[in-house]
Amino acid sequence: MTPDTPLHPPLRVAPLKPSARFMFRHPAHVIALGFGSGLSPIAPGTVGTLWAWLAFVVLQPHLSDLHWAIVLVVGSLIGWWACTVTARHLFTADPGAIVWDEVIAFWAVLWLAMPMGLWGQVVAFALFRFFDAVKPGPVAWADALFKGRRGQPVGWAQGFGILFDDYVAALCSLLVIALWRWF
Repeated sequence: MTPDTPLHPPLRVAPLKPSARFMFRHPAHVIALGFGSGLSPIAPGTVGTLWAWLAFVVLQPHLSDLHWAIVLVVGSLIGWWACTVTARHLFTADPGAIVWDEVIAFWAVLWLAMPMGLWGQVVAFALFRFFDAVKPGPVAWADALFKGRRGQPVGWAQGFGILFDDYVAALCSLLVIALWRWF
């Protein structure tokens, strides 16, 4: 064996398709799959973002700015763990069913862009979904930054990468909203 050869080569395992049964096998799965919203067979990222919007509307009147800051920091750290564990268990570096990244990033968009009415929130939703799905410029860069090599086990860097590109999409959305408000 050469020094750069791993002692235990990565296992070649086919990716799993998540289900409700899979979700309830581990608390990390419940979080990473957005409390079930990521199990949507159609556009799980959009469904996860819609769930985030609804949860924000319900929670927002009860949380101060300090509380939201704590929710976002703690939610990011727990989400990093949950996304990493779930991606490992699904044998995929960035499964589409993992939507906690959309949830936490869209909460950041709404929290930082408030106050705004329903139409402002619709615009924020559309911008975030555009940047997250299409991945123009900096979002594509962020998405590629922490990708592992095909067949390699999912590590903490890939778990962080699941969140990172959505934070960049959130930042791009907030930049457009700020420019919109400026003019």
